Amino acid sequence: MPKKKKTAVTATEEPISAGEIRDAISVLDQALYNHVQWTDSLNITLICHLRPDERDLRANAHRECRLGQWYYDEKTRVVRNNPNFVELEEAHREMHRQAAHLLALSSDRQEIPMADYERFTHELKRLRLQIETLKRELEDEIYNVDALTGASSRVGMLTKLREQHELVKRDLETCVIVMMDIDKFKAVNDTYGHAAGDRALATFAQHVMRNTRPFDRLFRYGGEEFLLCIPHTDIDAARRMIERIRTELEKIDIACPGYPPFHISASFGMTALDPDVPVTDSIDRADLAVYAAKTQGRNRTVTWDPSIVRVEAG
Repeated sequence: MPKKKKTAVTATEEPISAGEIRDAISVLDQALYNHVQWTDSLNITLICHLRPDERDLRANAHRECRLGQWYYDEKTRVVRNNPNFVELEEAHREMHRQAAHLLALSSDRQEIPMADYERFTHELKRLRLQIETLKRELEDEIYNVDALTGASSRVGMLTKLREQHELVKRDLETCVIVMMDIDKFKAVNDTYGHAAGDRALATFAQHVMRNTRPFDRLFRYGGEEFLLCIPHTDIDAARRMIERIRTELEKIDIACPGYPPFHISASFGMTALDPDVPVTDSIDRADLAVYAAKTQGRNRTVTWDPSIVRVEAG
């Protein structure tokens, strides 16, 4: 088995918005409708030996239809790292290839073998399954988003971490999880009010998501606590990313009507997802590390090790 590649963690573009996810769902809905209409038209062309649309005979037909135009557009960043998105391209291209083959036979007045038509219908069903699966995953994504911060809600957190845990156990990749806790958050609410506290939470989450990759996942763990899942990386690379997030966070001005801008900091506790213990144990380790960061003075990053024990922050 080839050795796992440790990928450096780098910042990415603006976080993906709920609006972008909704737009992608709408495109996929329209794609399903369009392909039903297109299939009906194609069957009529085959049965009646009509002149086929020249676009359906081209080698790049999968790029020229409406689904293909969307697929290869930059707007698809919302789903570009989803495995079903990658598989969708193959299914879509092969379906169009099989369709072009049938249309060529029909236009030459040749008999279409049953096996050839069955291959086409198989690819058509595979394509529709990929679209439906991708659409369902996007719907799950938007329904499981914390409305205040834009981070994922805790609902799907354990499922996501257990999927990563299985990959780690099979030695297919590494994964780091980071517990994050905004420092002295109660003081923000007490000093500036709960609206300012909400703004601080949203600012923090957006800052983290803006400085992580599309396939990293930030969850709102509870209150002012967040958990970040960082797959395809190791502790050293993850720590560099977290340190960049931590140091830049305290420079951000948070505006609050009636008060001067204020700043926040956060404490971070991190650990590798351990293949030999349950996911919940790894979460506990990250939680212990963030407590250690707080007891050591807050606004710092601590990596878990077996010597860390839980003590209350002063």
